[in-house]
Amino acid sequence: MTQPNEDLVQAASAAFGRGDLSALQDQFFDADIVWHVAGTGPLAGDYEGVAQVMGLLGKVSALSGGTFQPQLQNVEVSADQTVALTTIRAERAGKQLQLNLTHVIHAENGKATEVWTQSSDPAAAAEFWS
Repeated sequence: MTQPNEDLVQAASAAFGRGDLSALQDQFFDADIVWHVAGTGPLAGDYEGVAQVMGLLGKVSALSGGTFQPQLQNVEVSADQTVALTTIRAERAGKQLQLNLTHVIHAENGKATEVWTQSSDPAAAAEFWS
C-alpha cells in the first residue's frame, strides 16, 4: 500500500514540474480533492474539488510567469498518509523565491483526496505571491 502512494507523489510532482496540469487532473487528483494551503497570503485557503485545485495550480504558474519549479526532496509514507518535502523556486516581478514546502497527502484508489501544504517561511511566501 505504501509504495503506490510514494509512486503517486513522485509521478504527480514530475507532471507538475513539466507543466502537465492535465495529467494531474486526470491521473493523480480525485474529483473531490480538497487542498489546504496554510498561511495568510493570496494563495492561502481551502480549495475544494478538482476545478478549484486546478485553478490554484494554474494561478501559481501564471503569477510566476511559468518559472515555478518544484524539486521533490523526500517522500515518507505511512499506512494512511504521505509526507512530501519539496523545495520550490520561482521568479515574479523582479523577486525571487526559494523555500521548502511540506505536503501531507491522503490518497485513495491511487488518487490524492486531501492535501495540506505548509511553507517553511509563510511570511516570505505571502510577500512573494502578493
